[in-house]
Amino acid sequence: MSENASNRRLAAILAADVVGYSRMMGADEAGTLAALKRHRETVFDPAVAQHNGRVVKLIGDGTLVEFASVVDAVNCALAIQRAVKAQAPANGRGIVLRIGVNLGDVIIDGDDIYGDGVNVAARLEPLAEPGGVCVASIVNESVGTRVAVSFKDGGEVAVKNIDRPIRVWKWHPDHDPLPVRAAPQAGGGRPEQPSIAVLPFNNMSGDPEQEYFSDGITEDIITDLSKVGGLMVIARNSSFAYKGKNPDIRVVGRDLGVGSVLEGSIRKAGNRVRITAQLIDAATGGHLWADRYDRDLTDIFEVQDEVTRNIVEALKVTLTPKEEARLADNPTDSIEAHDLFLRGRELIQSPNIDRAKYERAIELFERAIALDPGYAQAHAGLGLAHVFDFHNRWTDHPDRSLRLADELATKAIALDPEEPFAYFALSITAGMLRDDQRSKAAIDKALALNPNYPPALNARGAFNVYGGRPEAAIPDIERAIRLDPAFSQQYLHFLGLAHLLIGNYETAAMMFRERILLFPKTDVSRSALAAALGHLGAVEEARRVWAELMKINPKYVFEEHMARLPFKRQQDIDIIRAGLAKAGLAG
Repeated sequence: MSENASNRRLAAILAADVVGYSRMMGADEAGTLAALKRHRETVFDPAVAQHNGRVVKLIGDGTLVEFASVVDAVNCALAIQRAVKAQAPANGRGIVLRIGVNLGDVIIDGDDIYGDGVNVAARLEPLAEPGGVCVASIVNESVGTRVAVSFKDGGEVAVKNIDRPIRVWKWHPDHDPLPVRAAPQAGGGRPEQPSIAVLPFNNMSGDPEQEYFSDGITEDIITDLSKVGGLMVIARNSSFAYKGKNPDIRVVGRDLGVGSVLEGSIRKAGNRVRITAQLIDAATGGHLWADRYDRDLTDIFEVQDEVTRNIVEALKVTLTPKEEARLADNPTDSIEAHDLFLRGRELIQSPNIDRAKYERAIELFERAIALDPGYAQAHAGLGLAHVFDFHNRWTDHPDRSLRLADELATKAIALDPEEPFAYFALSITAGMLRDDQRSKAAIDKALALNPNYPPALNARGAFNVYGGRPEAAIPDIERAIRLDPAFSQQYLHFLGLAHLLIGNYETAAMMFRERILLFPKTDVSRSALAAALGHLGAVEEARRVWAELMKINPKYVFEEHMARLPFKRQQDIDIIRAGLAKAGLAG
């Protein structure tokens, strides 16, 4: 199997093992197996489910669990050990665990995972006290004050097959200031929020040029569902990672961490369109709902609205009156304008947008606006297209492009004060113009209208990073990664930057390394990684990373790069510069 970026991910790994298992089996095999089964059913499995984990495998008395969030992994470990203590029999013969937790890169092989991230977790587990938890320093650093306990420094230890010592941190419920809580009972944890991924609808039109239409309808359904506060919706980038494939729905559910998946097809012929859709339970593969729509093209918005409402009903989610109104609001009465908008949006969302795509997108959005001057989404799309010129300097007047983008985003909001895409566009343009108050207000409004909006979550996180509030940035950026794991390379940079400014240098380095693995051509993440490594004293690696940066972008100048970024505190720039200076690098 090729070990490339497509089958790797950053994950928190929990490894658990029963203390004295062999001795217990020798003394009472049947009783031990019954006790272990009871423990898994009443303590371990409910805690894993409650904290959004996935049991990867059971190995005799040991268990390996994967989490997308390191905070979830640690909280799960704490909950298990507190519950074990609360249920311990007076004779002291109950199930007692040791638990190790690590954060690292893992390699995916079907349902299994392996790699250093897993190996270190397995090596940490025996270092825990019976009934306690042992975590790697990167875990202790990453969770910070986001868990309600303090770990004690366990010093540096040599770990088998790992080439450098690892500092470990330990916790035990006997030293826990919080009251001991009973275990979560099976089925008695907090109700899990309904969650869904919408796979790209298949284009059945027989015309590859109609691909934008089926993709556009899929994205519109994702956008409508995202406006429902009681539903967790995976973002377009991650859903579209399955485009052109025929995946096992259960694998999709596992990979994206959702309970249900929508799939379907679209056939467009002349002025008629046929849409089929089916909602599938990701755990069982069973159908929850299915339907087919044969309509005139002019009815396309009504079909999207109907599909969305049927999904919400099938998942037993209650809409608020405001959500009802937003779902019923069509963006335009012009099917042709909407068609042009879908084409333009497809271009500006391209991962490799160039000047030709930018110019084509401008043309499409302008034509859409000419057909419907009141089309808010088209104005917002045109504004975001002009932002690309500001970044890439494709025209002779990039600064004018930014001002024009801001005017268009402002107009989009005036046309439709309930359009989250317009507020997101304004948050970007206002941020680039360093109008913090307007940018923050726009981000907050976009997320109030669409709680499942990863770019807006990341934008709010970046706003806090640059504004001198890196701690506040972390939950938003981690939420963006949860909703859009396939696009995590974009978000990991800002997450790493937040940790770097806090002083979590090991965690920051991990985030930047992961970002470079997913996006090898990045220069800015290499600059930040070199700074983090400098603070860690890893001078040789920092210089190697800097050499890679200069090979990618020989014109890179640290001071010029910092001048373009909207940092509000000089001390944050100084932290990055100091890391580079410690490695003897520019800055």
